[in-house]
Amino acid sequence: MAAKSTLPTGDRPIGKYERLAIERHDRDLALAAGPEGHPKGYVFDPAAGDRVIRWIQRYCRHWKGEWAGQLIRLEPVQKWWLRVLFGWKRADGTRRFRKAWIEICRKNAKTTIAAAIGLYMLVGDQEPGAECYTTATSKDQAAILLTDAIEMARVSPELSKYVRHLRSKGGTLYCERLRSKMQSLSSESRTKDGLSPHFDGRDEVHEWNDPDLAAKLDTAMGARRQPLTLEITTAGVYDETGLGWQHHAYATQVLEGLFEDDRLFVFIAAVDDDDDPLNDPSCWPKANPLLGVSCKRDFLAEQVQEAKNNPSEANKVLRLHFGKWTAQVTRWFDLERWRASDPHTPAEAVARRPERESALAGRTCFGGLDLSSKLDLTAFVLAFPGEGDVLELLARFWLPEATVERELKKRGRRHYRDWVDHGWITTTPGEVIDYAFIKREVLELSKRYRVQEIGFDPYNATQISIELAAEGLQLVEVRQGPPSLSEACKTLEAAVVARKVRHGGNPVLTWCVDNAVKREDANANIAPDKQRAKDKIDGVSATVTALSRYVNAEKLGPNPYETRGFRSL
Repeated sequence: MAAKSTLPTGDRPIGKYERLAIERHDRDLALAAGPEGHPKGYVFDPAAGDRVIRWIQRYCRHWKGEWAGQLIRLEPVQKWWLRVLFGWKRADGTRRFRKAWIEICRKNAKTTIAAAIGLYMLVGDQEPGAECYTTATSKDQAAILLTDAIEMARVSPELSKYVRHLRSKGGTLYCERLRSKMQSLSSESRTKDGLSPHFDGRDEVHEWNDPDLAAKLDTAMGARRQPLTLEITTAGVYDETGLGWQHHAYATQVLEGLFEDDRLFVFIAAVDDDDDPLNDPSCWPKANPLLGVSCKRDFLAEQVQEAKNNPSEANKVLRLHFGKWTAQVTRWFDLERWRASDPHTPAEAVARRPERESALAGRTCFGGLDLSSKLDLTAFVLAFPGEGDVLELLARFWLPEATVERELKKRGRRHYRDWVDHGWITTTPGEVIDYAFIKREVLELSKRYRVQEIGFDPYNATQISIELAAEGLQLVEVRQGPPSLSEACKTLEAAVVARKVRHGGNPVLTWCVDNAVKREDANANIAPDKQRAKDKIDGVSATVTALSRYVNAEKLGPNPYETRGFRSL
């Protein structure tokens, strides 16, 4: 069954990520409506989503505040994402989405709807022996969501017949007919082994730093037919080591199409980067879809005024009420411009890769080598300047095989494995990078293309640079600071803005571009900033290192290597 997506927003403006969520759903609907159906066998059954909506509105009641005792009445935006989350099915009839990332601001009924979903998974999903958990970093925080579910069941005449609150069991909700239960768990909990969760409701994930609890619950769900992990949170403070920031970053990249994760549903309500919510109330509904319902306009105006009167409160208001991750660095490149430079689907990029690389054979280029630690991503990029300031990039990436497996098991990073399978990353055996693989491929590329110079960061590359120079290649040290890289960075910036970068749709390089941020010195010189980047940026570092040699050659005028040959260090 397929239908046109409808999200009745009325005149409410929506932010970028809400728009991308709608577009993602619509793309899947279009595929499912095709003559052969969705290529992955997915079917959209809106009746399945409507069943959840009816169940919540029939059995779940508010238990505090102005609506205490009244049945919950879901707003259009809530109905939309519930219908999408529960309506998509796999070919075997089970739910498609096994994880949901819901990022929404305070006072938008976040905990209320999470508790209602938890009750549905406990009772309405008809899973025998369902184990449902509310989880957080602390015992008190985990208990907030459980308490909402307990009280919601208590004030419901229907649910209270089937669900009992067992105080003697540490605050457990229990449905005897299904032998199902709901309990709270936290990092402080002693027992986390031997669990078999059907539902895991994770509250305020932006505060999570320890991935241990999440990892154990993720792996414990394997015995269930259609488990659901619901991560619901406000925006938080940027911290690249925090679980919340990592999951937020991954969720946004799924919406942007960087990663394909059919198991993950994402809904993010936030103002856009160029919005100014402290001075422009017209953007408030983007981050507050329930503005005027549970989120009162007067309350929000008071919060904004407090931020204006006390600047130290501004970040808190922007984070909690407008969905901005504060102390967050600004993305360097516009991903839409980057993609518009060389628009190809992942399948098209793989198919045209051999032809593209053959077409570049014999052309003059400059190389950049970025060797990270022996456990991490390593990049080599060739930059081919062309007519009309068009810049062709050819990238190679390497990882130890053990790192690919470790990232998959520990952090759920499937994209490394996908990129290896499609030939975008080459793995080397064992726990650490084998530089012999890199040396061999760099030498092979230098025979195919006219590599004028190879710039390298001396931090990790001293030995391999000596070995490559001994083979007759021109290796040049490039310090990784703003004075050395600024012109190269600005050259890349200009090419991206003008949509003149041809990158072949390389998804690893695109990921690095999306992660990249820049730093600036007192003289307005710029360089990539690995310390504050969203994730790996090795491909960007290798690119600007290569461009630094091109910029230097442009300053020198005609290419001296045409007459005197190569020199080595």
